[in-house]
This record gives sequence, structure tokens and C-alpha cells, in this order.
Amino acid sequence: MMVAEVIEHLVGGIVDHPDDVDVRAKQLRRGLLYEVRVNPEDLGKVIGRGGRTATAIRTVAGAVAGKGGARIDFVDVDRRR
Repeated sequence: MMVAEVIEHLVGGIVDHPDDVDVRAKQLRRGLLYEVRVNPEDLGKVIGRGGRTATAIRTVAGAVAGKGGARIDFVDVDRRR
């Protein structure tokens, strides 16, 4: 699960509540989806202005994932459990 660890490390370095960061991999028909849960206060930081931070995280994760790429969904911890 190297991709999940990379995502957790990147997101953990951005947020104010790194202990709330949780990355889960889900196998879907279209491939692997990484669901990243963060504290609601940190969701804006992870997404960034105009989605730039989220795009950068997706780019790095995609490079680590290789050929198949990586799909990432950012969720605040209060929304889904």
C-alpha cells in the first residue's frame, strides 16, 4: 500500500490535525479509489485555492501508482464513517 502511505504523508504535512488523516483504498469497477478523510477544519487546506493542492496531491500519487494512476476522493471525517 505504498500509494496510501504517500498520500497520508503528504496530507498529514498540510493539515492542522494530522491524527485525523485516514486513507482507505476501495476497489471499484473502474479501479482503485483512495478515500482520504480529514478533519472538517482541514478540508479547505487539502483542497486548496481552486483545487490546486488536491490536484498536486493527485499528481504525486498518480506518479507513485504508476500505469493505472490513482483516483482520490477527499472527505471530511464528519461526512462518512
